[in-house]
Amino acid sequence: MVDSTNSGIATVHRLDRGSNQSGMRAYNERLVLSLVRRHGALAKMEIARMTGLSAQTVSVIMRALEADGLLLRGKPVRGKVGQPAVPMSLDPQGALFFGLKIGRRSSDLVLIDFLGQVMAKVHSAYRYPTPAATIAFAREALTQITAQLTARQNGRIAGLGIAMPFQLWDWAEFVEAPSDAMMDWKTVDIRAEIAEGADYPVFLLNDASAACGAELVFGSAPGQSDFLYFYIGYFIGGGVVLNGSLYSGRTGNAGAIGSMPVPDGRGGTGQLIDIASIATLEAALDAAGHASSVLWESPGHWPVDESILGEWIDGLSKALAHAIVASSSVIDFEAAVIDGWLPSEVRARIVAATRVQIEQIDLAGIRAPIVREGTVGHDARALGAASLALSQRFLVDSNAFLMDQ
Repeated sequence: MVDSTNSGIATVHRLDRGSNQSGMRAYNERLVLSLVRRHGALAKMEIARMTGLSAQTVSVIMRALEADGLLLRGKPVRGKVGQPAVPMSLDPQGALFFGLKIGRRSSDLVLIDFLGQVMAKVHSAYRYPTPAATIAFAREALTQITAQLTARQNGRIAGLGIAMPFQLWDWAEFVEAPSDAMMDWKTVDIRAEIAEGADYPVFLLNDASAACGAELVFGSAPGQSDFLYFYIGYFIGGGVVLNGSLYSGRTGNAGAIGSMPVPDGRGGTGQLIDIASIATLEAALDAAGHASSVLWESPGHWPVDESILGEWIDGLSKALAHAIVASSSVIDFEAAVIDGWLPSEVRARIVAATRVQIEQIDLAGIRAPIVREGTVGHDARALGAASLALSQRFLVDSNAFLMDQ
């Protein structure tokens, strides 16, 4: 979506061009906020040059955003001629967002600021999720976090996003849960339950797509407009980014790479989800008589047997390599991004092993993408949930993050 120039400022393609018509002010405000988010502090003339908007239009927009508390005025920068340029940046406290991740083994509620920095987090681990316990956790965590905020901060909460696996009731057997407990997910409207009493909008998205959205909005790696994304959680999931936007597909299920057939290591084929998920590692630990609960207590450190971990990484990386190459035969991805509920050293080992495995595959006619680590980390699903509200209210192309409700 952007081209780098020698000046370090990016010029925006036609999709980002602005309109000077008064009816487009809402879009133009989003456009300005999106550019400042993408590039950092920008002055009026830089934004006018990047968007094609008149300097007067940009000036009016930036004054309005500053008055709304969304932009901060920087120190004037004097050039050789003319008036000094005044760079404007996002006010971190200009808008705050909640993100709720509902997982098969744990839930998290985070509060982020306008820059995506985590201000507060509450974590809960369990053997399996139920609607009643999840709703109670969300309400208690919301109360706990909001009680610590100032009146101004509470007034700046702009929305809450929920990221969760869809059709949770289909996974009762896999998470060793009573089927009747999981069937409650079939009838509950979790978005409506959590939105009850909230004075801000609440959004819902598949958890893996939300994680992919977090990498797109908050990721710190060099910009890539087309990438395939993998999030290794209890089950592996994914997302697809095309032309700089999250692509959700006709039913919102694009990037469901867990269902992709891959070699199973025994001469046959299986689904990626059965080989490259943490559930596989959990089962191996349980079979060896080791405590698997340590996998969900903290993603920062896994005190697990190295032989079991190494075997899991070996099988996972082979399966990932085949999935990446197969996907690249359809779409010419620039990168394949791997993240997950993983210690950073485990993620690095998986990426390195996957690169090696790709080199063992016949790549005739295919240009393999760069395989790199995700930059958001284990909180990608919760941060992606929070980015739903941010994108809906403040960024262009926000519908790319949302499913029809």
